[in-house]
Amino acid sequence: MTTRRIFIQQAALIGAGMLANPADLLSKPRQKVGLQLYTLRNLISKDVRGVIAKVADIGFKEVETYGFSPTGGFWGLKPLEFKALMKSHGIKSPSGHYNFEPYLGENNMDSLKANIEAAQDLDQKYLTVPYLSAPLRKNLDSYKSLAAKLNQAAVMARQAGLQLVYHNHDFEFIDFNGTTGFDILLRETDPQDLKFELDIYWAVKAGKNPVALFEQNPGRYVMWHVKDMDKADKSYTEVGSGSIDYGQIFAKYKQSGMKHYFVEQDVIKIDPYESITRSFQHVKSSIL
Repeated sequence: MTTRRIFIQQAALIGAGMLANPADLLSKPRQKVGLQLYTLRNLISKDVRGVIAKVADIGFKEVETYGFSPTGGFWGLKPLEFKALMKSHGIKSPSGHYNFEPYLGENNMDSLKANIEAAQDLDQKYLTVPYLSAPLRKNLDSYKSLAAKLNQAAVMARQAGLQLVYHNHDFEFIDFNGTTGFDILLRETDPQDLKFELDIYWAVKAGKNPVALFEQNPGRYVMWHVKDMDKADKSYTEVGSGSIDYGQIFAKYKQSGMKHYFVEQDVIKIDPYESITRSFQHVKSSIL
């Protein structure tokens, strides 16, 4: 007969066994697999409701938005309508890519405020700068000016309950006499107010080692874009089909500071839903 004392002793032993090697339990991230909706840009603009339903059916629980405009909202839906659509399918959006060009290029504060309000409506935590047009990144002085503007925007985001994040491509790593634009953005912005979303594909294409970037600035990379590089022509391919060693990268997620990651593919050569399904299944089965 199992007495209460024996039961407690057995439970303690089981617990001790489970915790004998806590590194085994904590070595892999528990975050949900997310999708950057830009991957499905050719579909979502035509049928936003159908796309979100399909994304949920595949198994994604988080998405990163893009394409918001103050007049058109999210593909014709107002922010609160889009939030309700996601909620009906069990999806949340922790981050959004917003158009910062009017603010960064013309100091258009109304544009920045509209982005902040949209992110708040979606209950997003991260307000992400997705891209810099060529005139904004001509030289190091350009990046220094950008850093100052990002510091200002970051304070406004923080006051609104948001975290400002910068998403890279490969051009930030262009060398200007021993310094890069990426170096400037890291060095001349407040490390608490501006975080980074490391697009791992673009970093690798620029010749950078993502793990080395984590080591140099631990805790700064709160989000990742997870997309793979074709072994033959270095174009885009489904996660697990290319040359990027995501097992090694995910092993360092704590050092990175990563809280969310999003599967993304800029150009798809097969059926889009088949593509994101392959990437989703590889992350779930081989990485997590």
